[in-house]
Amino acid sequence: MSNQGDVTTLAVTLGDPAGVGPEVVMKALAAGDPGCAIELVGPTWALRSGANVAGVDADLLLARSWLSHRDIPVAEPPGFEHGRVDSACGQAAVQAVEAAARGVLDGRYSAMVTAPINKESVHAAGYVDDIGHQEILARIAGSSWTATMLMTPGLRVAHLSTHLSLIEAARYVTEPIVFDKLILLNDTLKGWGIERPSIAVAALNPHGGEGGLLGREEIEEIGPAVVRAQTAGLDAHGPIPADSVFNRAINGEFDVVLALYHDQGHIAIKVHDFHQSTTATMGLPFIRTSVDHGTAFDIAGSGTADPTSMLAALNMAVTLLERRLR
Repeated sequence: MSNQGDVTTLAVTLGDPAGVGPEVVMKALAAGDPGCAIELVGPTWALRSGANVAGVDADLLLARSWLSHRDIPVAEPPGFEHGRVDSACGQAAVQAVEAAARGVLDGRYSAMVTAPINKESVHAAGYVDDIGHQEILARIAGSSWTATMLMTPGLRVAHLSTHLSLIEAARYVTEPIVFDKLILLNDTLKGWGIERPSIAVAALNPHGGEGGLLGREEIEEIGPAVVRAQTAGLDAHGPIPADSVFNRAINGEFDVVLALYHDQGHIAIKVHDFHQSTTATMGLPFIRTSVDHGTAFDIAGSGTADPTSMLAALNMAVTLLERRLR
């Protein structure tokens, strides 16, 4: 990854203890020296449970000079089981994210990498407004405007909206919101070392709306936002039909695609290269990357979870930090 002189310490949260998060974290770290200091953030019992599932000796791993652990004092729930929604697990997951985020803001960490949390467990723990990582991090950082970017080798996709129903996501497609998201996306990529990002905006309706026959969002909302962004100096393009824009980006025509709702972007990324895909949050005053998969309750505890995405998220965090330092 990097030399410790370049990147100080990454906070790595364990995610929901009942999911695959602790397992993939332990597998990723057991793979070898990551080249930077790492502090695991989560309950001790969750760490040891993950190590046991991963077949890793937790004590030997924690004895390595580059690894430390910050306990989150949430007790193991009675009768703990992998793959089950549990309020204690939701509480532990959220508190770990909060501790890591505050640690980055306080200068204890250089960036943070997160394992997956479970929305039902988070809700059961009483965090009714924190639907996912993005909402928790925005609350802690005081950020009013955030967005998700998914990355996999050869393709970057940002999202206009994520945790909205499909009908609400369509209503969210307005000229001011699209324009503001383009500005955020452009500024983020410039901060990551891309001098003049080429940004494509996906269409919302089939075939780009067919001149209004299949919907007028392209004419009344998306198109005007792109023109306004171009006037502001951005290299923005679109709206481009969603059935072609991602392939054009993969072929190198665009640096990133702005997708207009959750699955429009996620499907493209995960079909292109699921295992190496990672997530980053834009609009925060620090770098946060994450695996691009969920808690996988169906296989949690079986020892079969693939750590590739966690390894990619760790590498991406270091890469972005190095670019920022340069």
